[in-house]
Amino acid sequence: MGFLHDAVERFRFTLKAYAGDEALMQAAVSACANVAVADGELMTEEFETALEGMRANPILEKGYDSLMLEHALYEGLGRARTRAGRAENLVRIAAIADRPEEQRRNVFLIAADVADHEGIGREEDAALAEVAAALGLDKDTLLQRFPEL
Repeated sequence: MGFLHDAVERFRFTLKAYAGDEALMQAAVSACANVAVADGELMTEEFETALEGMRANPILEKGYDSLMLEHALYEGLGRARTRAGRAENLVRIAAIADRPEEQRRNVFLIAADVADHEGIGREEDAALAEVAAALGLDKDTLLQRFPEL
């Protein structure tokens, strides 16, 4: 039964990669957006880091072109400028909380890279803690396990 289950999961993964995984994309966009605006300013480098991180994800890279990711990120950033929008972004992040740890971890690490321009400030650290909680992950453990290169 394990072999059959693994084969079905690999097939689903491949299918999602080419069809686009909307929930995963929205979680990544929302996490990056909440972290990017946490300190009150959006740097071009943060925007580029978010796009680069999402393009590095095999599911997102195959399912979405750069223009689609940019558009979704602009929408996420627009939401993140208000309390209600940040809460909506957290709902989108939590939508993948039942996914495999690797997917949740990747979303968190993309957001951590966005936060880490000029170091992770107090506001960005708080936003990362909210992202980690929504994903069911431990922020401090992940930041220690995957330090900046």
